[in-house]
Amino acid sequence: MNANFKPLQEQIAEKLIAALKDGTSPFQKPWTDDNSAGYITPLNPTTDKNYRGMNALWLAMQGFEDPRWMTLKQASFNKWSVEKGAKATMINFIKKTDIRPILDEKGEPALKEDGKPKTEVVKLDKPIYVNAFVFNAEQIKGIPEWERALTEKQALQQWTPIERAEQIVAASEAHIKHGGNEAYYTPSKDFIQLPKKEQFESATKYYATLLHELGHWSGNENRLKRDLSGKFGTSDYAKEELRAEIASLMIGSEINIGHNFGQHAAYVENWIKVLQDDPSELFKASADAQKITDYIMAFEQKVERAQQFDNNIVNPEKLSAGEVISYNEKEYKVLAELKNNVIQMEESTGRKFKISPKDGVYTSLLEARNNPIEQAVNQENTIVQQDLAEQQNETTYKLER
Repeated sequence: MNANFKPLQEQIAEKLIAALKDGTSPFQKPWTDDNSAGYITPLNPTTDKNYRGMNALWLAMQGFEDPRWMTLKQASFNKWSVEKGAKATMINFIKKTDIRPILDEKGEPALKEDGKPKTEVVKLDKPIYVNAFVFNAEQIKGIPEWERALTEKQALQQWTPIERAEQIVAASEAHIKHGGNEAYYTPSKDFIQLPKKEQFESATKYYATLLHELGHWSGNENRLKRDLSGKFGTSDYAKEELRAEIASLMIGSEINIGHNFGQHAAYVENWIKVLQDDPSELFKASADAQKITDYIMAFEQKVERAQQFDNNIVNPEKLSAGEVISYNEKEYKVLAELKNNVIQMEESTGRKFKISPKDGVYTSLLEARNNPIEQAVNQENTIVQQDLAEQQNETTYKLER
């Protein structure tokens, strides 16, 4: 191994530290003229999924304007070509399962009717790191222009960014007070304090600030159970602010409302020190920020599901063809409803299988679909194990003005 090689998380931390010092980090991207998000979470156009956690930050720091990334194989499958000499960017992820052939009684691979080997998804004894190499859309020939793709994507959204933010906040049922000149969350009393709406430059900046504080609110012992006992000026306080800021970036991008970095700029020096002392902290913070994002965005899923139930589009007691359900960090698509209540399913790995209401996985998928908030809380996470300390004194996570 090259003696100068550094683990990816150290490379990312060093690059982020340099970007924070230069004012060019993803956090410091300006809002657009119409107050929409200046930062867009890197995504894969072939799967229509965002990159997550630290991978999202890493790809956002590569200097491309286009947020789309994919592997060479994915580009080729869509008949796009990677430019000659283009350099790939390495990302990594934790692999918890593997697809393996099913063997018959002789130890030979069992075959399906079409002659292809039967496979099954096996949970690994220990999760392993897997590297992947991706290219940005600006390095790929033949891919549709990003502006057109973005316009088409936004046209599918039935609610405006403000409406989406309002629905998320309302569904959270968070205790929010207005008045004064500061924005903060108080863990011991479990409420968010904000200035009045008219004190903000725009509605988007009001809701971006509120969603940042909702990120802190998610860490309460009754929710995601993060350690919120750090005092202002301490490394623990800075770490929690870093988590909320990364989550704000992701959520603001997801609903196109942006994030109000100007009010968090005072933490930059503290973040730099935290990352210099422990580069692995960015990995932990990104993982926690992804959990915050999943938890808060689940409130929107709750609203959508309630509307579907009210309009009789979805039956709360059964799975229906066309549904896509997130469960245990995978996605399951209901392909078809067969006879005798049997359902044809497809897992995000490509594996197809059949289930019925008698099967435990059917019940689990139904519960995950009907209760997205609980699913976001209970989702298995082997990346970070939180050591929750007892809260001794009152702390507020506030914006420095």
